[in-house]
Amino acid sequence: MKENGTKFTDPKYYTNRELSWILFDHRVLAEARDKNNPLFERLKFLSITASNLDEFFMIRVASLKDMVNAGYVKKDLSGMTPKRQLAELDKAIHELVELQYSTYNRSLAPALMQNGLTVIRSHEQLTAEEGAFIDRYFEENVYPVLTPMAVDSSRPFPLIRNKTLNIGAMVRSKKGDGEELEFATVQVPGVLNRIVELPEKAGMRRVIFLEEIIERNISRLFLNYDIICAHPFRIMRNADLTIEEDEAADLLKEIEKQLKKRQWGEAIRLEAEAGMDKRLLKFLKKELKIEEENIYAIDGPLDLTVLMKLCGLEGFEHLKAPKYVPQPVPELPAGCRIFDEIRKGDILLHHPYQTFTPVVDFIRQAASDSRVLAIKQTLYRVSGNSPIIAALAQAAENGKQVTVLVELKARFDEENNIVWAKMLEKAGCHVIYGLVGLKTHSKITLVVRREEDGIRRYVHLGTGNYNDATAKLYTDMGLFTCSEPIGEDATAVFNMLSGYSEPLFWNKLALAPLWLKDKFLYLIQREQKYAQEGRPARIIAKMNSLCDKDIIAALYEASAAGVKIDLIVRGICCLRIGIPGVSENISVRSIVGTFLEHSRIFYFENDERPEIYCGSADWMPRNLERRVEILFPVEAPALKEELLHILNVQLADTVKVSVLQPDGSYERVDRRGKKAVCAQEQFAEEAVARAKAQAAQTTVPGRTFTPEEHHE
Repeated sequence: MKENGTKFTDPKYYTNRELSWILFDHRVLAEARDKNNPLFERLKFLSITASNLDEFFMIRVASLKDMVNAGYVKKDLSGMTPKRQLAELDKAIHELVELQYSTYNRSLAPALMQNGLTVIRSHEQLTAEEGAFIDRYFEENVYPVLTPMAVDSSRPFPLIRNKTLNIGAMVRSKKGDGEELEFATVQVPGVLNRIVELPEKAGMRRVIFLEEIIERNISRLFLNYDIICAHPFRIMRNADLTIEEDEAADLLKEIEKQLKKRQWGEAIRLEAEAGMDKRLLKFLKKELKIEEENIYAIDGPLDLTVLMKLCGLEGFEHLKAPKYVPQPVPELPAGCRIFDEIRKGDILLHHPYQTFTPVVDFIRQAASDSRVLAIKQTLYRVSGNSPIIAALAQAAENGKQVTVLVELKARFDEENNIVWAKMLEKAGCHVIYGLVGLKTHSKITLVVRREEDGIRRYVHLGTGNYNDATAKLYTDMGLFTCSEPIGEDATAVFNMLSGYSEPLFWNKLALAPLWLKDKFLYLIQREQKYAQEGRPARIIAKMNSLCDKDIIAALYEASAAGVKIDLIVRGICCLRIGIPGVSENISVRSIVGTFLEHSRIFYFENDERPEIYCGSADWMPRNLERRVEILFPVEAPALKEELLHILNVQLADTVKVSVLQPDGSYERVDRRGKKAVCAQEQFAEEAVARAKAQAAQTTVPGRTFTPEEHHE
């Protein structure tokens, strides 16, 4: 039912954000359980679910706990208080963890053994020969690195760092005559490889985890004590940074200070080996001040992110997915002058199917081009050894005006970004640290070049970060253009970021937090109006998350008016489908595959005059109201067709897609009688075919270049 004729405000129309995220991690876990996937790929997906859950605890669960502790009782859009959300999450997360370990113990570990790799669960399973090898390994490689800590009247309970793996023990002094037990602990050092391979025997490879090696030899660390019991444990702490920017005289120093606090925040989860001695568990619970519902008894290796390292073992190629090599961009052949090619027309990039190299080359060529006067770029997350950072530094050293906005508040990349910011400053770049109270999440680069006919501005806009490493793993769109209206807008963006000067109007770009939300609402309402008039109306929107109440209400209005709405939402979706008179015209799909779906693409039918946009923002309050984001139109007819093709292929996916049901669950597509369509595989095949076609046209006397050679 509509309410007040305009808004849908009833909580029954909305799904809780946090519970929707749990369903997303279940979809990732489903890939680990899918026997059609190569075995090592299944291990990777299980590892990803664990990594996802760690971050979810440190940020989302921690935030809810902070709300409860502060007495905050305001309900979310689904009508749940923070306290009730925590109660629901407690049940949902325990079920998720149980399924994670059931998947590992009952499916993946046995399958590994069948394929010649045994992961030893306990040091007690070692043969005498293996035990001797492990003891030598401990003596030579592990023992010198360890720092054992005992707790008694003179030594307080140590500070256990966030996410570290530790072994806790109850010990009894050999000198005393009493029965009193004391606590002792040792951290499993992260500087050592957690996976140790034993000497191969009869063609069977066997590995053991480092914590089992330490536990086997723990008596060596506490020579004056009898070891009563020893078990691994791991804690998660509140890692949500709280920064009062208005009072922070130096944002750089304030974030550096807060990063140290992240290691010692309130303990919000304790993972303990199943069967841990009750006395040890009771001691940890008391000292960490942790509640019963936040204790997870783990039947298997703690911290399943270790499985990603297991996938790195040499050999077993038949159990791994073939590695995909990003293909050259036909419009930008190797060795071309990028500025000349962009002047011929806008160029669309589709990563990781197409290589990210042109984006790096764009900066490199600008750095060495004598005609380039200035380079301006926003950086949110960059790789550990970023070629873009090196090119920007080189540009500054070559005398270019280089302005870089480094977003220090990019969660979990703060430390990395501080390092790069300082390095860029030393090279002579003008570094900006963003706007007070806002994260700068937009992805934009502006190159100002003096040419024969005057100053020309070249712009790159993207949906993903300027990160050459993740560009091989995340699906994203990028656009090169020298459109004058977009160039003017790009200049205005950087003037706003550096000098707080907001232009009177924008030509093509829409920015959050200024007008982007209003722009989306206008576009949705325009489709609604066309539908009411009996004219063609349709919306296709692809994003990572959908939880903005105003946007969802507008989609409900449009659906009720007859607009067909297809949403491709990888993660959180607070919208409900199939509500009579409200969302019967809305479908929601989620694709979880080899690559992380990250691009944001928005299609509006507009009475058979389609408009297509790409951008950096999801339909979330934080993106639309608390971040600097950019939405940009793609206007060249051929590029619009390409984007619509991408959306249509994803809508046709029958292999990696899950479809939202009216009850809030997600189900795989029933493929009976349907053609198997895997969007990611199809895009990879299309990129290879385009690169081969381009290579066939690029020849030198006597030979033809291959796509791989173009890539190099």
